[in-house]
Amino acid sequence: MTPSARLAAAIEVLASIDSDRRPAPDALKSWGLAHRFAGSGDRAAIAGLVYDALRRRASSAYVMGAETPRAIALGMLKRERGLDGEAIAKLCDGARFAPEALSDDERKRLDAGDLAGAPAYVAGDYPEWLDVHFARSFGDERGEEGAALASRAPLDLRVNTLKAERDAAAGMLSDLSPEPTRWSPWGLRVRLSAEAKSPAVHAEPAFLKGMVEVQDEGSQLAALFSGAKAGEQVVDLCAGAGGKTLALAAMMQNKGQIFATDDDKRRLAPIHDRLTRSGARNVQVRTPKSIGGEIDDLKGRIDLVLIDAPCTGTGAWRRNPDAKWRMRPGALEQRTKEQAEILDRAVTLVKAGGRIAYITCSVLDDENGAQVRAFLARQPGFAVVPPAEVAGAALGERSFMFGKAARLSAEGILMTPRTTDTDGFFVSLLRHTG
Repeated sequence: MTPSARLAAAIEVLASIDSDRRPAPDALKSWGLAHRFAGSGDRAAIAGLVYDALRRRASSAYVMGAETPRAIALGMLKRERGLDGEAIAKLCDGARFAPEALSDDERKRLDAGDLAGAPAYVAGDYPEWLDVHFARSFGDERGEEGAALASRAPLDLRVNTLKAERDAAAGMLSDLSPEPTRWSPWGLRVRLSAEAKSPAVHAEPAFLKGMVEVQDEGSQLAALFSGAKAGEQVVDLCAGAGGKTLALAAMMQNKGQIFATDDDKRRLAPIHDRLTRSGARNVQVRTPKSIGGEIDDLKGRIDLVLIDAPCTGTGAWRRNPDAKWRMRPGALEQRTKEQAEILDRAVTLVKAGGRIAYITCSVLDDENGAQVRAFLARQPGFAVVPPAEVAGAALGERSFMFGKAARLSAEGILMTPRTTDTDGFFVSLLRHTG
């Protein structure tokens, strides 16, 4: 397919997303099934255009003066891809399979349109109803923070120190040109261009041998900040597919015990194969409601409870730009209720002097600082470990620069793409003071 035909296809998929109110992956899959002539490279390029349009949906519509799929796609080419009016006009020449030619107004807007005077939620490309929440988290910088959350994310890998050192793993992945991550001592980063297909990491020998796992640097740091130590008793209360469980096992050098569980046993399904591949031997998976699978026997015995809390996922919008436009206010209310319940459940497990590591992939104060403040009001036997102390213990000499980049509050650490070049993550370490 020509670049023009790919653009026309992307506009068609965007129209389907709007008219049928369907998730982007479903719309892309349906388009692919109906156009089997499109090769894998074409489908990847079209998906890239669609997701980039969703990243810059609000700002593109503002620049183009319209919210149609065509306007959003054309505005994205200017906003995200950096094309000028002449280059976009060549793609839209009205030829067979190409979008129709630009109107005079479209060309004028592509040549001269900008975001001068745009509201923060437009400049930041997030839903208007979230503006009050972003203002609570970021104040006057909310537009810039939102724009960074709209950018394309790199591919981050965590080196499994049970099986490899970072340099050795990087050598096995040399075809991907990985770079050491800025903060995480375990991380490798693969930078991707706008047109690039995601590399087949799962087919790489280093992955198959369990030397690396796909995990954003912010997620790696969240595990690191928990301070898990060899020999401890640890519960991963919302383990899901096991990403942080595996990181904890490596931190603990396979010594001590990790109990991995989740309220939804379907989310636990991938963890078993991942544990085998990783070489983690100190993990016991507790499936909810199975015989012997409850965690009541662990009450008052645990050194660390890690809560990778269910949340709105606002911090991961770089990887799922479709999610921000599908998010509704009711989801935030539901998530904050669930978070409070999980935090209170963790209290029963922690022994005196033990810790709760509360983690979200959200940038909203409702799920982060406010949630911690409410917890401390309910549970006076807990106190926040000072964030500077947490970062210092985890990062050593790098903690000074990290403290300048991240947002350290009385409640915890907030990382964002704009400040730390990671996904958005919040971490609060809460100690049981007895």
